[in-house]
Amino acid sequence: MIAAARAWAAVAALGAIVAITASWWALALWPVDSAAPEWFLRTREVCFGSTADRLPNAGGWILLVGQPAGMVALLVAVWGTELRQGMAAAMARVTGQLTVGVVSALIVAGLASVVVRVRTAGQEPFAAGPGATVAQLTRVNDAAPPLALIDQTGREATLESVRGRPALVAFAFAHCETVCPLIVADVMTARRRLGTDAPRALIVTLDPWRDTPSRLPSIAKQWGLDADAHVLSGPPELVERTLNLWRVPRVRNEKTGDITHPSMVYVIGADGRIAYVVSGNADAISSAVRALSPGRPAGA
Repeated sequence: MIAAARAWAAVAALGAIVAITASWWALALWPVDSAAPEWFLRTREVCFGSTADRLPNAGGWILLVGQPAGMVALLVAVWGTELRQGMAAAMARVTGQLTVGVVSALIVAGLASVVVRVRTAGQEPFAAGPGATVAQLTRVNDAAPPLALIDQTGREATLESVRGRPALVAFAFAHCETVCPLIVADVMTARRRLGTDAPRALIVTLDPWRDTPSRLPSIAKQWGLDADAHVLSGPPELVERTLNLWRVPRVRNEKTGDITHPSMVYVIGADGRIAYVVSGNADAISSAVRALSPGRPAGA
């Protein structure tokens, strides 16, 4: 009697692991839009991290795969015999066979959904090359998070202060020698191409510990920023909070100070809302800005 109870308890534990795993994977991968509750988005980011395509980062994937594998391994190690006995007893009954079949079908369907989600995630942000058209741009139309930091002139620069004309919000840091110079160069190249229609540029540092407000004038000179392009910094806790609000994926190496991050440029409309999210590329940036003007071709 006790042995039978332990066998069924082992099966129940396996069922609980499956249910918990399904819940975690749904939390991490269920497609959501900007209308999703803030607590949901923050929980997802804290638990699984985030990348530019809104999938879990490397640590998130390790957690999603490693946690259920570890729980199953522990269950087998502690209750391996009881689990086998419980599964054999379940399969001896029609209801047990139906339950196992339904659960197996749901697992297969869930794995198929994960594959589709991962394969199509990269298509959500747009990446345009020369000759990009409006059809290649994915409109976002999200409310822009707050942004109020210090620029190279020592004044506070806010998103509200540039309202009424398009703006570009990008993220970089001065010690970066790989992605960041390309991001800044793409932003500035796009602005030059747009001429009189050039949007203002706000480049938020990813490294407020070294890119302090006192260093911003030299950073602006290093990057070749003009009067309508601002590099922003401030107290580290304020900058970090701002980066979180803008959902900028990043991983900081505490030993070297280097920061791994994607190439992201937000294109803000004159109404102050996020219109497009571009993965760098001067052609894509300028096309997105041109697409904000009705009746004007994005590639014009």
